[in-house]
Amino acid sequence: MPLPTQDIPIEMLYVGLSAILFSIGAFGFILRRSSILAFMCVELMLNAANLALVGFSQRAQNLDGQIAVFFVMVVAAAEAAVGLAIIISVFRATRSIETSESALLRW
Repeated sequence: MPLPTQDIPIEMLYVGLSAILFSIGAFGFILRRSSILAFMCVELMLNAANLALVGFSQRAQNLDGQIAVFFVMVVAAAEAAVGLAIIISVFRATRSIETSESALLRW
């Protein structure tokens, strides 16, 4: 008996998995109060977008999506460096990584 996924192209399974991962990241970003967890959810959403780009690129039989993934990875690396630096500076000022307490840093 064949599996039901044998009729679905593998590229569409990548896109489906990407949608699930992006949804998990979006809900995690909305619901979590910790800056570190929100930061991890943003990274999960970026990786889901990368997976979708690779899936669409494979479906179209060209490398445009895979080239775009490298640019997204560069932006994600820069975001990781700057984001962690901001989280560390907020922690040093407030001794907490909760997003509700970082509102105290406003001028």
